[in-house]
Amino acid sequence: MNIAFYAPMKPPTHPSPSGDRRMARLLVRALELAGHRVELASRFRSWEGRGDAPRQARLERIGTRLAERLLRRYGHGERPDLWFSYHVYHKAPDWIGPRVTGGLAIPYVIAEASYAPKQEDGRWRDGHRASARAIGRAAAVLALNRVDIECIRPLLRLDARMLHLRPFLDEPIRPPPSPREAQRRELASRHRLDPGAPWLLTVAMMRFGDKLESYRRLAAALRQSLATAWQLVVVGDGAARTEVEALFEGFGPGRVRFVGRQGPQPLGCFYAGCDLLVWPAVNEAYGMALLEAQAAGLAVVAGRCGGVAEVVDHGRSGLLVPEAAPAGISAAVLELLADPRRRRAMGARAVRRAAREHSLGGASAALDALICGLRP
Repeated sequence: MNIAFYAPMKPPTHPSPSGDRRMARLLVRALELAGHRVELASRFRSWEGRGDAPRQARLERIGTRLAERLLRRYGHGERPDLWFSYHVYHKAPDWIGPRVTGGLAIPYVIAEASYAPKQEDGRWRDGHRASARAIGRAAAVLALNRVDIECIRPLLRLDARMLHLRPFLDEPIRPPPSPREAQRRELASRHRLDPGAPWLLTVAMMRFGDKLESYRRLAAALRQSLATAWQLVVVGDGAARTEVEALFEGFGPGRVRFVGRQGPQPLGCFYAGCDLLVWPAVNEAYGMALLEAQAAGLAVVAGRCGGVAEVVDHGRSGLLVPEAAPAGISAAVLELLADPRRRRAMGARAVRRAAREHSLGGASAALDALICGLRP
């Protein structure tokens, strides 16, 4: 099947790494693995984060023109059999897909749609209404987060299909084959870490908004745990780095190491050498870094926010803290640092669960079954 793929929030070709870009790429890979031909229909970003109504209206006009251009193009050449949009919500509505699919009379599929009734009269009301209309046009909606289903289902037409698709990974980042002790020695030497202390790990971009709030709660939680001789390794970078670093001032020399953005191989070394991944995950859709860490065998402590419970099995692969409360995060960290055997058991269960429930092959098969069922 020829599939036109579109991600209004952030295209898979965008230069800035993020969980959103990664999931867009993963969905393309899963569709291709199932034997479908996938074409990126547009790189147009409809995302508008400030609540600027004139800019939103301009983005709608651009999206409408792009849809008309695509219809003309498809009318004179090979046309798609299906349109697949990823991540549609009020700040990033799909101005293209509904128009194109209506004009071509082909199925319209959305993965990760969200609809928040409280935004009905907010600063993104036009995007909110457009997202509702898009969801109402969809032949199928794939929810990567169960939290979204309750608000989406009433918008669906009677014959539309709803599928819960668990977040998934392609090739999990595997720790290097060398022993953990060797990894710790190398990391200790390179980043001035104490090999005798437990190492906490955080992997997250440094952006304003929810990411910065997560860092704020992380700093507040760990400030309550300074009597324990841990060290924190922070993997990530971004526009809010100065603000993030300021949150950890006063922790004492050497307690927090900022190592910047890391590629897959170095990140595998951190997963191998660290003792626990910690992230409050404020308003995370699910948290790709949380899933990635567990697939590499690292237990996690995270906030029970958004769809984090989709990827962290509380009490078995990690601990979840309601509302990402700093006191709860602090207590959970200390609880697992005091019990290395339990941490290792959680890490082992996390690896098995990731392979069983969050694999590329499983996602590909589920997508293929859904899409093939939409053939006219």
